[in-house]
Parts: sequence; C-alpha cells; structure tokens
Amino acid sequence: MTGRFPIEDVTPSVSCGRYPAKAVVGELVPVSAVSYREGHHALGVNVVWRGPDGETEPFTRMRPGEPGLDQWHGTIRPDRVGRWTFTVEAFDDPYRTWRDAVVKKIGAGQGLEDLANDLYEGAEVLDLAAKIVPGHDEDRVRDAASALRDEQRSLFARVSPALDLEELLWHNPVRQLVTTTRSYAIWVDRKRALYSAWYEFFPRSEGAEIGPEATPIKHGTFATAAERIPAVAALGFNVLYLPPIHPIGKVNRKGRNNTLVARPEDVGSPWAIGSDEGGHDAIHPQLGTLEDFRRFIGVAQDHGMEVAMDLALQAAPDHPWVREHPEFFTTRADGTIAFAENPPKKYQDIYPLNWDNDYKGLRDEVYRVVMHWVGNGVKIFRVDNPHTKALNFWQWLIAKVKESDPDVLFLAEAFTRPAMMNGLGKIGFTQSYTYFTWRTTAWEMRQYMEQLLTTIDWMRPNFWPNTPDILHESLQHGGPPMFKIRSVLASMLTPSWGMYSGFELFEHVARPGAEEYIDNEKFELKPRDWAGAEKAGRSLAPYIGRLNQIRDENPALHWLRNLRFHEIDNSNLLCFSKRDPDTGNTVLVVVTFDSANVQWGNTVLDMPALGKDWHERFTVVDQITGATYEWGQHNAVRIDPYVEPAHVFVVQPAQ
Repeated sequence: MTGRFPIEDVTPSVSCGRYPAKAVVGELVPVSAVSYREGHHALGVNVVWRGPDGETEPFTRMRPGEPGLDQWHGTIRPDRVGRWTFTVEAFDDPYRTWRDAVVKKIGAGQGLEDLANDLYEGAEVLDLAAKIVPGHDEDRVRDAASALRDEQRSLFARVSPALDLEELLWHNPVRQLVTTTRSYAIWVDRKRALYSAWYEFFPRSEGAEIGPEATPIKHGTFATAAERIPAVAALGFNVLYLPPIHPIGKVNRKGRNNTLVARPEDVGSPWAIGSDEGGHDAIHPQLGTLEDFRRFIGVAQDHGMEVAMDLALQAAPDHPWVREHPEFFTTRADGTIAFAENPPKKYQDIYPLNWDNDYKGLRDEVYRVVMHWVGNGVKIFRVDNPHTKALNFWQWLIAKVKESDPDVLFLAEAFTRPAMMNGLGKIGFTQSYTYFTWRTTAWEMRQYMEQLLTTIDWMRPNFWPNTPDILHESLQHGGPPMFKIRSVLASMLTPSWGMYSGFELFEHVARPGAEEYIDNEKFELKPRDWAGAEKAGRSLAPYIGRLNQIRDENPALHWLRNLRFHEIDNSNLLCFSKRDPDTGNTVLVVVTFDSANVQWGNTVLDMPALGKDWHERFTVVDQITGATYEWGQHNAVRIDPYVEPAHVFVVQPAQ
C-alpha cells in the first residue's frame, strides 16, 4: 500500500493474494476492505479493476457497511474469461466532508454569516468536480458553484443546488490524497465452471450384452453409447463424464468385484490404464477409434452437452511408459516397480507415478497428453485422485493449459483432508468433489454449507450423491425417498452437481462390509434396461429431469454466494433459499432428512433474504407438485417422504 490512509483485510484475496480468486463470467463478485482515517473528514473507497488485456474498467465506488466497523463493500461483474486484477483505493472526499459539515451547521441553526467561508470553500470543490463529471452534467455543477458564490440569494437558494449533487458526486467524486493497495487477481471462467449438471456412465456398458456369471458377450462402443445420449440430455444434464476410455492393462488385471485373478474374458478396470495397445493418448480398441470418439463428442454437442474426460495419472504394468520411461515410477529394492497401495487395500494392476525422479520429463509428457485431447474437442477433465500427485505440477499444468485454452475446466476428485482440498482449489482446480455424501443430518449439512461459503473464492463444490466407488449407507437402507432427498439436496444447494448412472434405478446393494456397489461396474460390463424400468415405474429419471428443469428455469439456482438458511424448529428439516440479484427470482426449499417418517416444522423466515418486508404475505408455487400456498414469516409445514420429501418453492412476484 502506498499513500495516506490504511487499507486492510481486502477480499477476495486467496492466501494473502498469493493465488487468484475465482469467479465466472456474469457473476457479481463482492469486494470488501477495511479503511479508516483520522478526524472527521470524509473518506471514500473504490475498486479499480482491469480486464484480461489490461484495460481499465470504470471504477466501482464502495459503500460503508455496519456503522463503526469501517468496512467497505462493492461488487464487480467480469464479462470475459481470463485473468482480471483489481486494486482498492482510499481517498479524501472533500465534497462529502463539505456537505456533511454544512448540513450539520444548518441543522444547528447557523446562518449565512456563520457559513460564509463554507459556501466559498464548497464552490472551490465544485470547480474541481466540474472537470470530472460527464459532459452533460458539467453545467449543472458549475451552476451549483455559482449559486454558492451568489451573495444575492438566500441561504437555502445558495446551498440547495450543491446539496442536490450528492448522487452525482458519489459516482464521480473529487478524489484527493489517493491511497492504493497492491494488485489482486481473479481468474474468471466461463459459466459452466460454476453451473453444471454432470452424468457419469461407462461407454462400454451401453449396448453391451452379458451372459451367465457376467460373462461379456458384446462390448459397448462409442456408437452404441451415443444412442444413450438423447435420454441423458432429456434429463437436463449438460456434462457427460466418461471414466477412462484408454486401453486397459492385461498384466495383473483385476476380475469381478476386485478379485486378484481375472478370467480371460474379464474386462478389467478402466483406471488400470495402458497396454500393448497404447497409453493415455490412445483409445480402447473395443470402444472404437479416435474418429468414433470425435463423432461421440459431436452427438453430445448436438444435444447441448459437453464430454468430460477422466484424467487418471497412473499406469498399468504393461503401459508403454513402463517400458519407455521407467524413471516415471518407483523402483523397489528388489528391482520391481511399486504398485499402488492404500493399506490394507492393494492395487496390483496400477503403478503410481513418481514426481521426483524426472519431474520435467513427466510433466511435459502429461501436458502433451492433455493437449492431445483438448485438440480433439475435450474441454473438461475430471481428475482422478489429484491429491496423490505433486501440487506444483498441477499448478503448472493448469496454468499452462489455460495460456492457450482458457476455457478448459478441471474437476478435482479428491476426498481427502480439508487443507489439501482447499489447496487444490487455490492452485487452479475449477471444481471439487466434496464431503456432501457424508453429511446426513440437517445440522451437518447446514454447517458444511456455511463452511463452503467461506471458501467460495477458491473452491467450487460439486455435489454427487453416488459414484462408482461410493454407495453411502443412507442410500443402501433409505429406500426410494432417500434417493429423492439426496438428489434434491445435491441439485438445489449447489450450482454444480452430478450422479453416476444407476442412481435413477435406485441401485442400492453394497458389497458386504463396504461402502461401494456389489458387482461393481469398474470391473464388469453392466447394461441396464432403462426403458423397461421407466415403463414399470421403477425409475427416478422423471424426477431427476424435473429437478434439472427447475434449475435451468430459475437463475437463483445458478449461483452459490446467494445461499441463505432459515430457521425451522424440527432438526430433521432443512430450510434454505436462493435469490437472483438481477431478476429477483427466488427459490425457497424445505427438505426432510428422514426417509421413513412424516415430519412437521414451523419456519421463521429471513424475509429480507427473500426480497420481502418482515410483515409481508406472499405466494409460493411448489415446482414439483404444482401446489400453491400463501406464506409469511411464520409457516407450518408437513413433509411425508413417501409423497414428496421436499418442497421446492418459487416465490411469486407481488401483484
């Protein structure tokens, strides 16, 4: 900071400005700072911000917060992808100093003789202001200055024109003794970085056929998997995530349910990447060719979806890297290469990479692989276990990719310690998986969301009720109502959510003693009878589709900073809302966490958070059932999970 006035606690600032904060195009980004000065003269504070090309945008005047705290607040709205910067400036505001003093003196009964000096001093300030204001306002300011100097006028006639300039000179202030902070950065992504709905499926299972004992008869291809795309798009998903599509290792291949010995016909885990058929830049030959993959991407784009590719930086024992770059791995004392372990679990079919043997060589090879897929139309990567790789590598890779392709996004699949998850967000990951799955009470979920709101400047959450690896006991035992509950929470609390295929069919049987699916699709083909399940009424697909439709129709659900919780006197219920600052669109949700019993609750709503006065009554329309209710601050609500476990209300505009 250089200048006259202290400026402290600037936000957004990630790790004291070491890393850029995050935003998306069109997002209202709050900026705050603490600034103060000696005496009673007025202080002004503003934000100066610059776009990706270094161009200066019109500055944003900041307004004071709660009296006595000296905290100032403003918002900026970036309109392009790239690296933006901002500084906060504090300045002496002579017009406001003059105006405040004159208003107080007149209020105290002082007359023309007492205010003679004040009037001429005010005219001098307005002379300066006339050089600053837009051209069409210049005459107005000069006329006010002349009025202050006109001794033939009454006191009221002399000061009124100058006092009426308050709004104009708020936005076009005379600034003296300007103090400037250091520059802070904000990386601005396209909106998909914040608002997205992901669907995961295994292409090899779509169109596949299996025989007794899950014996593969026919392997799915990109062509057969593309036939599933219209149905997924109809559910309202806009990101289609594919597990690894590369050749699968044949050495130490795992069998069904992660058995150590595979049958000759077993397909293996897609995460055991690489064989004599190729590595990370190749496609599994049974899925098709590179041209087939491009056509698959094209079909997805035609249906309004993007394809996200899995980036799993590990290798099967027969990956080409093992032969060509043994320095990429860890060699043990007996000369063998170390396979992956997470005691007591062993992954004999996977070799982890060693980032300390040949860092530059490995780094450049991974960059080559990523850019190969970017060049073939992939703009989103779901990164497998990034917390087990060197963080300086990720920081370099993400920045390097964005130099040429700033619209590429990276989702971190990191279920690990909070510091590591936050660190991955700070160094550049666009989104992150979270602990959502394990927050199973209303109190836990509210506390967790309030925690996530404090990290929004660097870690964007993506909520998944299930993954191929994770089948929480709440879904194992909660029945169909719990599937609805978890999908409502995931899709309404955060702008980004996702689900793994089979969720809509209520798949819930776990491997004994584990928190994952039995007959796991990671190790076998799993074709599903989508149409038959929906025809028989055993599908959650229509419900999922309606939730995504509600998200698309209500801009309030496209943001996270606007999340507010409301009080409700039943610990099994959660009440929250979101309000869009531009349109006033407001969504109010009440959801139960009990999938077995009817729950009653009484709300105490934060009415200003809904855009209402405390005494107002208003109409809400349930977006799931179509029912209409008249609500106010206090409301009784009844939720039967076997009927509908949640109310998703849209607050209607006042008539």
